[in-house]
Amino acid sequence: MNKYVRRGLIGLLAGAFSGVILVLTLPAHFAGLLLGMVVGICSTMAFRPAPKAYAQSMLAAAASGLVFWGGISLFLLPLLSGQPPQWTAQGMRLLFPALVGWILYGASLGLLVQGLSDLATHFLGPECERPKPSPVIETRIVIIGGGFAGMTAAEHLERLFGADPTVSFTLVSASNSLLFTPMLAEVAGGRLEGMHICTPLRTSLRRTQVIYGQVEHIDVEQKRLRLAPEVHSSQQSEVCFDHLVLAVGSVSNFLGLKGIEETAFDFKSVADAIRIREHVLNLLELADRESNPAQRKALLTFVIAGAGFAGAELAGALNDFVRGALFTYPNLTPADVNVMVVHSHDHILPELSRSLGEYALQRMMARGVTFKLNTHLINAQSGVIRLQPQEDLRAETLIWTAGSRPHPLMLTLPAAHDPRGAILVDHSLAVPGLAGIWALGDCAHVTDGKTGKPCPPTAQFALREAKTLAYNIHASMHHRPLKPFHFEALGLLCVVGYQTACAEIKGWRFSGFLAWVLWRGIYLSKLPGGERKLRVLSDWMIELFFPRDIVQTMEFNDRDWLHQSHQERTPVGKGGEDR
Repeated sequence: MNKYVRRGLIGLLAGAFSGVILVLTLPAHFAGLLLGMVVGICSTMAFRPAPKAYAQSMLAAAASGLVFWGGISLFLLPLLSGQPPQWTAQGMRLLFPALVGWILYGASLGLLVQGLSDLATHFLGPECERPKPSPVIETRIVIIGGGFAGMTAAEHLERLFGADPTVSFTLVSASNSLLFTPMLAEVAGGRLEGMHICTPLRTSLRRTQVIYGQVEHIDVEQKRLRLAPEVHSSQQSEVCFDHLVLAVGSVSNFLGLKGIEETAFDFKSVADAIRIREHVLNLLELADRESNPAQRKALLTFVIAGAGFAGAELAGALNDFVRGALFTYPNLTPADVNVMVVHSHDHILPELSRSLGEYALQRMMARGVTFKLNTHLINAQSGVIRLQPQEDLRAETLIWTAGSRPHPLMLTLPAAHDPRGAILVDHSLAVPGLAGIWALGDCAHVTDGKTGKPCPPTAQFALREAKTLAYNIHASMHHRPLKPFHFEALGLLCVVGYQTACAEIKGWRFSGFLAWVLWRGIYLSKLPGGERKLRVLSDWMIELFFPRDIVQTMEFNDRDWLHQSHQERTPVGKGGEDR
């Protein structure tokens, strides 16, 4: 039996039986039955349930019933009858039976479709599809890095090439998800769950093969990548390419200060943010039973190196988190807490205007954050941080956000590099002298094709670079002129504490609560995936009514982890831009 005929019959039967509920709850009884059958047929044609996934099918269909209620009962039916939608309390109460009916209809439809599909598979066998001939792959496009630049490039390549079977796409990443870095400080501060700002690469990319692994070597002559062997396997795998996109991002630059590199927490990944939160909670527990005031002060001194966007946002989030948790620790007072930012310049947030940086400084100091400007970190060891001008701080926490550099993999390629180690690209984002190799994001030195100025390594530039790069790969394969990259920055936003932020958008400056609302609204809209948006929004809603959670979920030895090599903590293939 043809699979579409089979699905249509299943949808018709399931929709007819479930439509009885709509007959009882909708005003037009016959129309409710007909509507139930149409929805049933459409749903089975569009979606095929996984075998025996009854709970998943029921919940997903019940949730779709809520959507149908809003679209049909709330809007469509009143408009067809010549009446406006009922937004009043009385009108919503009158529509409540229809809401219950649609949800029950959806739940019963999901169960019936699942049951009939399983019965059909048992008696008729699985759906048979006509075998398709294997296409001959003529062009292999490989992307290294699953950050903003890498994933966006893959998405645009998929759209441009469509269903062309002669082109294959592969993305190699050391993480199986895209990290939305602008919200990373909120994870460290306990406002968001770490998984809620990570979008799976496999669900976002339709045609691209995702390889979870680390690139060990790039052979530009043979056009192939060598991947590092997995922990449980000694086999090394290779990936061949015709076009290679380098989007490996950046790593922390500790400026050759070995003591700081071995002691400080990194702040690049969601694992780093979670580890910082767990470490802070561990110190709160220890400080609560510490009788020595000096030692208690050292336990609750949190030093953050760098006052750029990452450092300022992290300082504000940690300060709110620690001070907000004090009411559950009876032996601690606000005077015991010291969130300190060490910055080498005379003003913070150099990416923003001087006035906004001064506003952020004053607001954060009023909340209890202390700053040491024109100060450098020169060394650190367990429990002691050394500054210049000469000062030794007793602190158990040092977090490094003071600098980054392009991934070291770039230096292994036979191409020109800038002083930071970023690979030089032309205006079309191709690497001169290396045919078929392209680069973008933090790991590349990109200049604007119109102004000639270097482009900052930020997410908004990486997203536009990805679009231009995908266009140019498509154009080069179809012998069309390449397009130079050009983009004018839209603006910058930085949150420095709860309901306090700074924003500079197209020359307009905002601060305070309005900027905070803009920050949340704009970044929520840019967070990939509707499910992730709902999860983050629910976290923010819960925060309005309940205090932040202080439950520790990990047990670890900070020092053992910190003494791992920096290369182990920043694997090749996990690209990303800070903002």
